[in-house]
Amino acid sequence: METQELHRGRLIDHIQLVVRDLPASQAFYSAVFEVLKVPMGGTGDGYFWADELFVSAKESEAAQGVLTGRHHLAFQAQDRAMVDAFYQAALAHGGKDNGAPGEREYHPGYYAAFVLDPDGNNIEAVFHGEAKRSAASVKITF
Repeated sequence: METQELHRGRLIDHIQLVVRDLPASQAFYSAVFEVLKVPMGGTGDGYFWADELFVSAKESEAAQGVLTGRHHLAFQAQDRAMVDAFYQAALAHGGKDNGAPGEREYHPGYYAAFVLDPDGNNIEAVFHGEAKRSAASVKITF
């Protein structure tokens, strides 16, 4: 059996979005993840994934023929420039503006941008300001 390696946070194991147009969603998320420095995990018949996010076509077995509703997902950015690059990449690949890059009042230093993906999900990139992490991610091997 091949050893696999996963990186996970604490609360969410994975999220699945079911979309109308898988190629449009794949182009959008591939561009967004490229600027966020998140590698695509893989693709298969009717789906693709990166880290905890799985995106499936409505026709896939996992989707059971039902689209997911509108969701809000916030992706971590390493700095303000990455938030800006996320916003530009998203708009260039089918995203719609839902809040240009800027500081928000959620807490001091909260810098974010919001876009709607091709299915209307509210996708955010956020930089919380300078901070030190204990680890880049949780590494799981099995």
